[in-house]
Amino acid sequence: MKKTAAFKPRSLAVVGAGPVGCILAAFLAKGGNNVTLCDVIPELIAPAVDRGIIIEGAENMKQTVAGTCSGVDELAEINPDVIFVTVKANALPLIASAIGDFHRDKMYVISWQNGIDTELEIARVLGNKAVMRAVVNYGCALVGPAHVRIAFHHPPHYIQELDPVSRDATVTIAKTLTQSGLQTLHTDRIVSMVWRKSIMNASMNPVCAVTGLTMAQAMNDPIVYNIVDLLVKECIKVGRGNEIDLGWDYYVQAMDYMGKAGDHKPSMLMDIENHRRTEIDFINGKFVEYGKRAGIDTPFNTTLRSLVKALESKF
Repeated sequence: MKKTAAFKPRSLAVVGAGPVGCILAAFLAKGGNNVTLCDVIPELIAPAVDRGIIIEGAENMKQTVAGTCSGVDELAEINPDVIFVTVKANALPLIASAIGDFHRDKMYVISWQNGIDTELEIARVLGNKAVMRAVVNYGCALVGPAHVRIAFHHPPHYIQELDPVSRDATVTIAKTLTQSGLQTLHTDRIVSMVWRKSIMNASMNPVCAVTGLTMAQAMNDPIVYNIVDLLVKECIKVGRGNEIDLGWDYYVQAMDYMGKAGDHKPSMLMDIENHRRTEIDFINGKFVEYGKRAGIDTPFNTTLRSLVKALESKF
């Protein structure tokens, strides 16, 4: 019987030149990979080839990438083996549709994003075999085009395939990331990990977005802390009501983690400050959705989602 050749990614693409995408592209390029950075805003990708992407803070480097493009459809000519999607989750239907026009067998697409069920949005177009999901553990902000400040970096990161047939490719991609300096482990518990991270995002991001406070300010204000605390407990109830394995001591871990996050503006606050749509529907909106599935009321998630939507309506 003919042995199937091992998957060896030759060309990588990162869709989204925000802070998360720039960090990913810089590390992958530093690891010797052929990386294309893609974004619809030309100004964001312009410095990446000549000057290079600047990373400072918890990590420090200056790294060029092999190329850039200003539209996902342009990736058809590049024909990458792996596409990392780092854009806001609300853009996924358009991104997945564009990739679907040129997608081929053994071209893998990874949701390198916040939010619940983002990978399912991609799989609706490309199918489960082509899609992987990652959980990313760094906090960052864009200083300027291709210039990022990392507030914290807590590896490892995690990745899992949606279809077991793609396991070997996922393990290879995890090794590629690790060899590039982003320690990444293959896991079979990605759903649990996504929910564990999303609970913290749902409890901190909208509170900071509505109040204008950094994470440290929110956690050190007794009144605001109480709102965060109630959101965490409501989200845990929804998770357990949907049989998500969070671990018996998750509440203590989550509160401790957020308490050490530092004076950092989460992405949702930065979106509001820059008059951009947020990922609220894939964060708090998902807890409302899954709460209804399990017959669990979600007054705090519903309220915060409504308040963020009200802020968005002014843009």
